[in-house]
Amino acid sequence: MAGSSGYGLLKLLQKLSDEEFQRFKELLREEPEKFKLKPISWTKIENSSKESLVTLLNTHYPGQAWNMMLSLFLQVNREDLSIMAQKKKRHKQTKYKKFMKTTFERIWTLETNTHIPDRNYHLIVEVQYKALQEIFDSESEPVTAIVAGTTGEGKTTFLRKAMLDWASGVLLQNRFQYVFFFSVFSLNNTTELSLAELISSTLPESSETVDDILSDPKRILFILDGFDYLKFDLELRTNLCNDWRKRLPTQIVLSSLLQKIMLPGCSLLLELGQISVPKIRHLLKYPRVITMQGFSERSVEFYCMSFFDNQRGIEVAENLRNNEVLHLCSNPYLCWMFCSCLKWQFDREEEGYFKAKTDAAFFTNFMVSAFKSTYAHSPSKQNRARLKTLCTLAVEGMWKELFVFDSEDLRRNGISESDKAVWLKMQFLQTHGNHTVFYHPTLQSYFAAMFYFLKQDKDICVPVIGSIPQLLGNMYARGQTQWLQLGTFLFGLINEQVAALLQPCFGFIQPIYVRQEIICYFKCLGQQECNEKLERSQTLFSCLRDSQEERFVRQVVDLLEEITVDISSSDVLSVTAYALQKSSKLKKLHLHIQKTVFSEIYCPDHCKTRTSIGKRRNTAEYWKTLCGIFCNLYVLDLDSCQFNKRAIQDLCNSMSPTPTVPLTAFKLQSLSCSFMADFGDGSLFHTLLQLPHLKYLNLYGTYLSMDVTEKLCAALRCSACRVEELLLGKCGISSKACGIIAISLINSKVKHLSLVENPLKNKGVMSLCEMLKDPSCVLQSLMLSYCCLTFIACGHLYEALLSNKHLSLLDLGSNFLEDTGVNLLCEALKDPNCTLKELWLPGCFLTSQCCEEISAVLICNRNLKTLKLGNNNIQDTGVRQLCEALSHPNCNLECLGLDLCEFTSDCCKDLALALTTCKTLNSLNLDWKTLDHSGLVVLCEALNHKRCNLKMLGLDKSAFSEESQTLLQDVEKKNNNLNILHHPWFEAERNKRGTRLVWNSRN
Repeated sequence: MAGSSGYGLLKLLQKLSDEEFQRFKELLREEPEKFKLKPISWTKIENSSKESLVTLLNTHYPGQAWNMMLSLFLQVNREDLSIMAQKKKRHKQTKYKKFMKTTFERIWTLETNTHIPDRNYHLIVEVQYKALQEIFDSESEPVTAIVAGTTGEGKTTFLRKAMLDWASGVLLQNRFQYVFFFSVFSLNNTTELSLAELISSTLPESSETVDDILSDPKRILFILDGFDYLKFDLELRTNLCNDWRKRLPTQIVLSSLLQKIMLPGCSLLLELGQISVPKIRHLLKYPRVITMQGFSERSVEFYCMSFFDNQRGIEVAENLRNNEVLHLCSNPYLCWMFCSCLKWQFDREEEGYFKAKTDAAFFTNFMVSAFKSTYAHSPSKQNRARLKTLCTLAVEGMWKELFVFDSEDLRRNGISESDKAVWLKMQFLQTHGNHTVFYHPTLQSYFAAMFYFLKQDKDICVPVIGSIPQLLGNMYARGQTQWLQLGTFLFGLINEQVAALLQPCFGFIQPIYVRQEIICYFKCLGQQECNEKLERSQTLFSCLRDSQEERFVRQVVDLLEEITVDISSSDVLSVTAYALQKSSKLKKLHLHIQKTVFSEIYCPDHCKTRTSIGKRRNTAEYWKTLCGIFCNLYVLDLDSCQFNKRAIQDLCNSMSPTPTVPLTAFKLQSLSCSFMADFGDGSLFHTLLQLPHLKYLNLYGTYLSMDVTEKLCAALRCSACRVEELLLGKCGISSKACGIIAISLINSKVKHLSLVENPLKNKGVMSLCEMLKDPSCVLQSLMLSYCCLTFIACGHLYEALLSNKHLSLLDLGSNFLEDTGVNLLCEALKDPNCTLKELWLPGCFLTSQCCEEISAVLICNRNLKTLKLGNNNIQDTGVRQLCEALSHPNCNLECLGLDLCEFTSDCCKDLALALTTCKTLNSLNLDWKTLDHSGLVVLCEALNHKRCNLKMLGLDKSAFSEESQTLLQDVEKKNNNLNILHHPWFEAERNKRGTRLVWNSRN
């Protein structure tokens, strides 16, 4: 028991007299109910000695025993023992706090790169520090807070300072008794642990036990840092656990803590970067956000004056105002690097200030300057060999997802203890307890990229280290911070001027090999047979800009004819505009532009600063630049874009002819503007619909007011309009608006019209039918699913079908037509003048009652080729009637949909007969039906029959038993022409209707 909470409890119990102890035990019978705990049986309590009672309490009430004892001491009139216990508890807490103060004073001094007094640091982060205090001081309940921002903006520094201030007694003292700080990326190689073990690893001797600490979770704060570099997937929803003692896979422990399954009463303060925010934020309960802004221009100047003596600091700050590295120094870590470089330079009595447009140039200056200060007189070959060991350690760590290294890792990569001491002095590495880490994770990415420039063919291959194509594949597929940074450096080091910076210290480094490997990778990516896709193209564009090599950028972007970009910020917009304006081969562009890009709402604390005003102005210029390439595209997809009026106007201007770009120069054939938040006043239509090659326009999910609809229709009536496919699904089009559209299409070139998911009602369809009856109407396809129609609409369609000679496809799916409505349609279809080839009627509330009329149509109508009846209650009776019609020699049907039609396996014989007698049927959809095995055997015999012409059967093979799956697989093997597919028509139907999913990166 020594050293545990039990020992302290026992010492206190031993001060009770026998009478007091007996009373104590009697009270213990009722006490657990106050804490909502299950009582211990009286037999166990009654027979317990003082020592065994402590064991009993700790066993049954871990973490609550101490608080229960305090309460009971008061009840037996031993307030002195209660006070003594509280003092002991506070003493143990004070020991932890002192230990953390010492620990974080060392971290703050040796690892945090501020080099400025605390008071000055607090001024720089004044807004964020105040927000931190308000979030936790104003709440007594558990709080989850996020410290967000891009890499290097000082998130970790801010959290370290918060930890130090708490341990020093100046922050959140009345809120938290314990604050634990963990860098989660240090757990990457820890496969299993318990939260108790993790906490214990930070506790000094003589502190409280984990049980005692966790007895009051509301008084505990966990600060978790480094999620961008964590290799575990924390988006788990199952197998989570509430037992903090249980040893579990690391990702389950962290996921359970984040999602408040484990210790729901504690508070969390998390450091999340650009990569981890979208992965983790949605897992958190009502998180509060503190955003790190980096250094303002004033803070950079302030930092320089704090780093150097005042006079030298003023000179450095003055130089920075006219130096192109100023924008990079808004990143606190880069600001430290810049000042460190200058200090080394001043120590060597070198004149001049370095300039760097890119991160690669910046880091290279830093690295070369550090080498010059330490190895000024060493031969370049020797320096190169030294550098290579560090680069090998860095790149091996990247591929192993390792950021914390032990002595074996260093030894294996040729780094001796003396080498390590030099790297520590240069501030490339730093100690992390008994381990070693790079001074900043970004520095590891830089040295990892450098590895590929130092690598030679004769080098021994290290299996874990991937090639450049593998690196690029990881970078664009996984999107983790470390890979994105590595890629940025890889492209940046290609620059000839950056390579020239390395020559004095390391000899000639030829970037042509890396350049060729990159071009080869993207050339393969652009080939049709390549299964790999370019995801996160914005990352590629950012890397290309960092290369600053015009010819190389053009070579790469010209290898890509189709690109998808998610534009989430002004920075992404700028790199996209930079790269795409250099492309001469791009044909298809899919853009998603998030709300924040064009938002006119700015943070009140920053909206009037020179930086924010300049950024707003720059965003407009980047958008104009990007719009400038639209005239050369064949396909433009503006998917879920959030525009403002100015952005819409710039888009309109980009589609308008100018003296230098005549109307004939525009190549655009297809334009989609789905789920657009603001389409403007509709004046854009006049510009768009005059484009000479534009034949496809899809506005699915974009609301069109009556005024905007009228402008669309006016543009459709212009003789210059060549649009043939008009898709207006889910646009909020009413019956009245539908009438205006119908009139505008009478003399138009539109052949395909989709109005799905609009409340047209029967009145709207009546207008469309008037259009269909006009001889000048050339419409061939009309999509009206989910349009609030009833059987009355079928009466109007009856007349239209008899008089129209062009309409070949009519989609009426998911309308309340019932048997009455379909019977009316069947009357029209029986007429020899009806030319309709496809009729879609899924989900129209049909029963077997209408199948007799439909069967009659199948026998007498020679034009109808496709009939979709899915999701209707036609049952066995209806299916049998349809099969009889299919078996008739006059039936010409090629495609039949019976998915979700409430029939049983008893119909398999009828279906089998139809398959072997109908000469034209090549596509049958029975999807979502799980037929029994005996019925499937009958069906498969027909599918194997030489007279069966079926090429597509809709069935979900995975829904069947193993025996049935084997049977279906055998059929496919024997019949090479047959494909058995789940959702066989989904994509084709979606394309015809023009329906789109709300944008995500995988659409």
